[in-house]
Amino acid sequence: MKLTGPFIQLITLDKLPLKGPVADHELEIVHDAGILFENDIIIKTGDFNTIKRELGNSNYELEQIESAMVALPGFIDCHTHICYAGSRENDYAKRVSGKSYLEIAKQGGGIWDTVTKTRSASIRELQENTEKRAKVLLKQGITTAEVKSGYCLNVEGELKMLKAINKANANIAIDLIPTCLAAHIPPKDFNGSPQEYLEIIVKELLPVIKKEKLTSRVDIYVEEGAFSLSDADAYLKSAKEKGFDIIIHADQFSAGGSKLAVKYQAKSADHLEVSSGEEIKILAQSNVIPVVLPGASIGLGTNFAPARKMLNAGTSLAISSDWNPGSAPMGDLLVQTSIIGAFEKLTIAETLAGITFRAAAALNLSDRGILAQGKKADMVAFECKNYEEILYFQGALKPSKVWKNGQLIRNLILSS
Repeated sequence: MKLTGPFIQLITLDKLPLKGPVADHELEIVHDAGILFENDIIIKTGDFNTIKRELGNSNYELEQIESAMVALPGFIDCHTHICYAGSRENDYAKRVSGKSYLEIAKQGGGIWDTVTKTRSASIRELQENTEKRAKVLLKQGITTAEVKSGYCLNVEGELKMLKAINKANANIAIDLIPTCLAAHIPPKDFNGSPQEYLEIIVKELLPVIKKEKLTSRVDIYVEEGAFSLSDADAYLKSAKEKGFDIIIHADQFSAGGSKLAVKYQAKSADHLEVSSGEEIKILAQSNVIPVVLPGASIGLGTNFAPARKMLNAGTSLAISSDWNPGSAPMGDLLVQTSIIGAFEKLTIAETLAGITFRAAAALNLSDRGILAQGKKADMVAFECKNYEEILYFQGALKPSKVWKNGQLIRNLILSS
């Protein structure tokens, strides 16, 4: 056993609802707190000195926290595209010069530009790229991150990407959750219709993924220039029948994808920048987790998803970085979360919930995102005296310590 503390504040995120608004006064804040865990599981949280007295002379390790720190659950980035090769700075230059995302894609940029570069990369290169970016996430306090394929758009290449993600996951401390996004856009070099391409993915790719246990999650981008509602409907029906969890890139530039997410009981509907009252109402009546992606809005210069309206209507709300080489190259979840919180008037409790246990729910994970008995000992600590400072500094305040599975893997306290 190990006892870690004392923390000036421990923000457990425990006993909060999965859906709807959350006021800051609902946060459970333990002062002068300790966390007792064994291996990678939390046994108890509470007053540090009380836990220490209760342990008495029993055999345990003491991990003393010497400076004033606030501890929270490890952050969860539930939507990323960090497995890729190349970059797209030229796309960005065109966007800020006035070209739209869809115009750039039609001119040969966008996702297809990354596809050509990723197809040329070896599995080793993609593994190393993914590990490098995942380590950046870890420094930011992110202890679990989803990673999508979708930058090869053929059977061989998508398998290469998923294998690279799994190899990276086995090689680093952060948990990487792979997702098959072979249905990102129709490949330009495919001699057939979008529906025919999806049929090949269903027949030739998904069975191999299932057999080799590369992922249990299937995603599709429903949008102009990607896949239509009817194409997506048939594809999702087949994926669901094969036992895959469903995720949908929905309502980014045009609405409709969120309705499919509800129809197929998707784990999450991601983007939602143009979701209207109708879509929000449908999502609120379902168990689908809305995932908003402020990084894409910042990168594209578009409106944020209507997060405040969603919560007020009774939906859940996860917040993710969408780290990708095109629309969201920043890859800094805490900065993006702070910004959307300011624009959408999210409480600090709602914001923190969006990058912890609500994000875990989007990944169908119930064992993390909360600091409580029986949960994974994934934690971050910030050198400050009040949890409100973390978002107040809008991402400039970075974690000083990060624990994964109870192990201190990052110690960044700087001497003055």
